[in-house]
Amino acid sequence: MVINLDNGPNSASGRTQFIRRMTEFADKSGLRICLIYYPPYHSKYNSVERCWGILEEHWNGEILDSVNKVIKWASTMTWKGIEPIVQLCKKVYEKGIRLTKKEMKPYEDRIERSETLPKWDVTINPLPG
Repeated sequence: MVINLDNGPNSASGRTQFIRRMTEFADKSGLRICLIYYPPYHSKYNSVERCWGILEEHWNGEILDSVNKVIKWASTMTWKGIEPIVQLCKKVYEKGIRLTKKEMKPYEDRIERSETLPKWDVTINPLPG
């Protein structure tokens, strides 16, 4: 599975919680996961960023003053003929929690980083079995 990422701070390849979660997902799913990051300041290549632009045009300056209104507007847009599935996520992720180098070592040992682009091309292999 290849996942294209926007190089943002929450999904950077140096984020311990993100790498831990992705490694656990690889194990659970049995998938080999390749994390490929868009270059900094190249949002034109990122389809999610282009989708946000379409969503902003769809809202057309509407005042989004409630969660229900945001969900309604987001649910009625289309992009390239595709309608989104919109759900409210109420989970709160704690900030500032980081794995120590010792805790991170088993995860780092399992990932492969590109020799030429180690921060932007990362492969996570699932455990065998």
